[in-house]
Amino acid sequence: MAIKVLVPTPLQKFTKDQAVIECEGTTIDDLLTGLETQFPGIKARLCDDEGKLRRFINFYVNSEDIRFLEGQDTKLKEGDEVSIVPAVAGG
Repeated sequence: MAIKVLVPTPLQKFTKDQAVIECEGTTIDDLLTGLETQFPGIKARLCDDEGKLRRFINFYVNSEDIRFLEGQDTKLKEGDEVSIVPAVAGG
């Protein structure tokens, strides 16, 4: 099952400068494992030592924030689009 993943510029050094990649997974957690398999080192940028998404990284499935869905257990299906969005702070 192919999922389209939109990668922000700061993480593209891990994806061989690709802004859009395809990955496999039935949940966000599976997708993270697939990303790490394809692009070693990327998961450490996205997750803490316990495997939980870092607070400053937001994931969206088809424009829906996974924090308001099922978090890392959010289900994915063929054709879904996952956006990885680093939080922006300022004032």
